[in-house]
Amino acid sequence: QEDLVESGGGLVQAGGSLRLSCAVSPRTFIMHAMGWFRQVPGKEREFAAAISYTGDIPHYADSVKGRFTISRDNAKRMVFLQMDSLKPEDTGVYYCAGTGRRVLPSPHLKDYEYWGQGTLVTVSA
Repeated sequence: QEDLVESGGGLVQAGGSLRLSCAVSPRTFIMHAMGWFRQVPGKEREFAAAISYTGDIPHYADSVKGRFTISRDNAKRMVFLQMDSLKPEDTGVYYCAGTGRRVLPSPHLKDYEYWGQGTLVTVSA
């Protein structure tokens, strides 16, 4: 059983919206800061958005700022990424990440020790 499980990916036209969800396994220690990263073949995994444990401090990559919104529901052990005004360059596998070591959001991969398997987002022109 995975610690983090993503869902909600799919194919969408440019300008459309998708909502990604990340479920934290009940057997996993509570996650503090959580984030979303994305990756396309041949490129490094890159930061998209992250959120503090309390949910009141988000942090976004410049490329998604104003279009993506990260949120969380700790009672349900869920994290969400609402993606609006999608562009073809948003295409990639989106990974949910979590850490039990820090409460503030981080854009750095090394700060997260838990990762999901990813969900594919494809934005057509």
